Amino acid sequence: MENKKGNIDTFRRNSVSIDLPEILKKGKLTILAENSSTSFFYYKGRKMGFEYELLKLFANEIGVDLDVKIIKNLDSIIPHLNNGVADLIACNYTITRKRLKTIDFSIPFIKTHQVFVQRKPEGWKKMDKKEWKQKVIQSVNDLAGKKITVWKNSSYYQRLLHLQEEIGDTIYIDTVDGTIGGEELIEMVDLGMIDYTITEGLVAKVNQQFYKNIYTELPISFEQNIAFGIRKTSPLLKEKLDTWLASFMKTPAYRYIKKKYFEMKHHQARLKENYIRLNGNRISEFDEYFKEAEKISGWDWRLLASLAYQESKFNPNALSFGGAYGIMQFMPNTGPSYDVYPDSPPREQIIGGAKKLKADEKFWRKIPDPIQRKKFAMASYNAGKGHILDAQRLAEKYGKNPLVWDDNVEVMLLNLSKKKYYMDEVVRHGMMKTRITYNYVREIWERYLQWRTEYE
Repeated sequence: MENKKGNIDTFRRNSVSIDLPEILKKGKLTILAENSSTSFFYYKGRKMGFEYELLKLFANEIGVDLDVKIIKNLDSIIPHLNNGVADLIACNYTITRKRLKTIDFSIPFIKTHQVFVQRKPEGWKKMDKKEWKQKVIQSVNDLAGKKITVWKNSSYYQRLLHLQEEIGDTIYIDTVDGTIGGEELIEMVDLGMIDYTITEGLVAKVNQQFYKNIYTELPISFEQNIAFGIRKTSPLLKEKLDTWLASFMKTPAYRYIKKKYFEMKHHQARLKENYIRLNGNRISEFDEYFKEAEKISGWDWRLLASLAYQESKFNPNALSFGGAYGIMQFMPNTGPSYDVYPDSPPREQIIGGAKKLKADEKFWRKIPDPIQRKKFAMASYNAGKGHILDAQRLAEKYGKNPLVWDDNVEVMLLNLSKKKYYMDEVVRHGMMKTRITYNYVREIWERYLQWRTEYE
């Protein structure tokens, strides 16, 4: 007991003494976040993230601003906290006995179990689910002899060590340092670059929307507690945060935020096929509105229709992740600028979307080729201008043409899911799920070319 207490006292002495009074005095709560779909990210130019939204509300509660510092290397996250770089850790952090030796935690704000991430078998799309599920690992006992890649200082690594003892066989653990994010490892499994990894069930649920080749239904642990990391020298901050969390987690607002990040679709509206009216004469029931929008925007009405189809399948009541609404999927903070609201009729939604595309195209006026310029505009309509500017700067840095979308900027956009690139000094808006926007532009354009030959 004396040794344990001594260790705690040692860390307290070595940690800066910044607590709630100092935070209130400077008017700013600083958090260490990870660029991920659950911690912090930009979506269409808007700051988002499950943990970010919780702490933004907490910061409002205590009357301070929220400052986000993106952690470049997760191995340094606890030293950064104790050295006063930030006040809280907010990166999907599991409470473990090892971590409790050096930091405190808030009360858990969510519970989840760890799951095994593997790739579906080759050709799974041509099989029925029952057939291909027989070809994937369904039992933890079958992890024996497998090579699994995880972050060395993660709770996943500790779990794999325990699993070896439980199954009485060797699991080959391939470790990476904290410069590679957990969601990047999931993407690597999807692409076949590594065989397996581990993640939390809720993180897996989110990422299955982006990576269709992964299978994550094998749990490998009991439920674990996710919480915010706090310095041991910040007991007043911990007390205040714990009290607020205990109360807030009972509210409808908490349930809505949790549902938004872990249940709602992230990149497409909830689609209803009864809104698709393709036949020999019309693309949709709104063709006249698209033709009217062409006159206002200068965009071919069939290209506008192709983008609307990609966004919502022509559903004027569509509601998706982040609160995007309607046929053209306007964000709540953007729609009113174009006179589009959740209850606007279809004509106003389409006209407003065309006006925004025209404005986005004007933003990219330095792109000389008109087709390429429209592709930049569509990409920024989907992802926000910030991410596309980041990809453009990366293109220039790595010898691609920053004024050409096809096979140039789009290639560097794909790299924004990799930590090496989204932590580059020229990148200002962090990580994004890149294949969504990459495929978005390509699919809209291919559909437009088809519709252009079929519909006058």
